[in-house]
Amino acid sequence: MAIAPKSAPFAAEFAPADTPGQRRSVRAPVSLDARIGRDGLGRALCKVVDLSVRGARLQTYSELRVGAMIWLALPRIGPRAARIVWVHDFEAGLEFERPLTPQAFEALTAQ
Repeated sequence: MAIAPKSAPFAAEFAPADTPGQRRSVRAPVSLDARIGRDGLGRALCKVVDLSVRGARLQTYSELRVGAMIWLALPRIGPRAARIVWVHDFEAGLEFERPLTPQAFEALTAQ
């Protein structure tokens, strides 16, 4: 019977790769009533449940499609153009066409 030679212990180092799904800015939990529609009287109610200067997560009963451009009428700052980047059941993630200003972000996240 042949004896297998002993092998050196296996060790590897790795560095996590940057993935496209990683957020570029910090999100803040919020609970904001908003509307989908440019005039502020939008056609659909929704709730913003987290927010960053670059985007938001919504809860809505409206059908939204990935890639669609919408107007999200936010309290205190008005309508913002945004693209839907993901949809799952009654939630959607969006990216603003132009990031919020630090002042607008502060106005929306202030308790």
